[in-house]
Amino acid sequence: MSFLRSFDWFTAILYIILVLFGWATINAASYNFDGASIFDFTRNSGRQLMWFGLSLFLIIVILCIDVKTYMTYAPIVYFGLMLVLLVTIFVAPDIKGSHSWLRFGSFQIQPAEFGKFSTALMIAWLFNTYNFKFTKPFNFLKVCVIALLPVVLIILQRETGSALVYFSLVLLFYRMGMSGIVLWAGFCAILIFVLGVKYSVDTTTGLPSDMGVNLVLLIIPYLISLMLAFYAKNKTVAMHVAVGATITYLFFEAVNHFVPHDFPWRFWWFGLTVSVVATLYCFLLKILHKTRDYVVVGIFSAVFIAFLYMVDYAFTHVLQDHQRTRIEVLLGIKEDPKGVGYNVIQAQIAIGSGGVTGKGYLEGTQTKLAYVPEQETDFIFCTVGEEEGFIGCVMLLLLYGMLVLRLIYLAERQRTVFALVYGYCVASIFAFHVIINVGMVIGLVPVIGIPLPFFSYGGSGLWSFTILLFIFLKLDAARINKY
Repeated sequence: MSFLRSFDWFTAILYIILVLFGWATINAASYNFDGASIFDFTRNSGRQLMWFGLSLFLIIVILCIDVKTYMTYAPIVYFGLMLVLLVTIFVAPDIKGSHSWLRFGSFQIQPAEFGKFSTALMIAWLFNTYNFKFTKPFNFLKVCVIALLPVVLIILQRETGSALVYFSLVLLFYRMGMSGIVLWAGFCAILIFVLGVKYSVDTTTGLPSDMGVNLVLLIIPYLISLMLAFYAKNKTVAMHVAVGATITYLFFEAVNHFVPHDFPWRFWWFGLTVSVVATLYCFLLKILHKTRDYVVVGIFSAVFIAFLYMVDYAFTHVLQDHQRTRIEVLLGIKEDPKGVGYNVIQAQIAIGSGGVTGKGYLEGTQTKLAYVPEQETDFIFCTVGEEEGFIGCVMLLLLYGMLVLRLIYLAERQRTVFALVYGYCVASIFAFHVIINVGMVIGLVPVIGIPLPFFSYGGSGLWSFTILLFIFLKLDAARINKY
């Protein structure tokens, strides 16, 4: 009885609502007016109901296992799943260019989905070890290795979307004491990537251009000045860097009037020189003021420059054609309405056609005529938008928001580091899936193919999210004993 009283029924009810709502939406996405029952096991809706039934069995098993078992055997579960991911690379068949599905007769499963809860358990186990301090560089490195190992293995399976999920753990890292400068570095990396790629092609001619590299090199000194002002806490020096860079740029722009029109973009070394000088200035400040903050700023500046050229090289020589095209379509570099951009365009049409209140359940024309590819899996959110409208989309996002905020609340009330860390892992993973999936469908992020929790069709995804969630609810229910 004590377990029933301490169990978080509110989160469990949210889970049931989301799963049933998802089941009904899968039926709507696959319905073709043939009169088939929603319980027909030859259809995706019927099979999803079967996965849900098996999920209930998994929930019972999870809740019956003693919480100490999860803490004790976390490393075995983690390395066991990593071994399965490694084997999958070599034995999985090629399905749409990906080697991430294991087949057992007519049944197939995606091990990458289960790597999430095993990684969360392992990270929680590591944080829970005696005298572990996350702020120590070596400990930080160990946590990063644990988080990045599945990323590498999943990328080798050519399943980039599932690999990116592990970067959501930055929320946990920040909660456990990671410096905010890391988040700043992430923001700068995104800024450098977007500007460097977006202006790497001349939209008028379609030919490669150095403008993206030049633009980033020109703004790096201003990024340095911001770090000097807020990290090194020296606004005077920050002003010197910003003003010096501005005066130099204005002088160079004045000189441009006496040279051919295309002259500035040939001299990419100008922006590079200014950025390098600003970087060296930071190291000089370290010598003069004897504080390591200036060294950190100088290192970040050097990394920004190196990252820019890494992005330029990777985008040109490392990414596959379809991956490069997806990014180019998202950033408006090119249009591909019949190719990579087709899915997003059709999804936007479907959501837009739903209006405020939607067309009604089973009345979505875009869905019924199968204009949207993968509408039962990665793009299932567009079915909600078409049939339930803006109101339905808002209600769904509110449900997800309630779930994530509830998970953070539960994590904060835990009495052990293990449960606290695991709870934040769960909240981070759910938030990432929802934000990226919805953003992908409405065209805000590239199409990387990750499921919407409890909505997208598939047993692997449903089971992995169920395991991930209910292990935490078991830990939370046992918190009064502090195990």
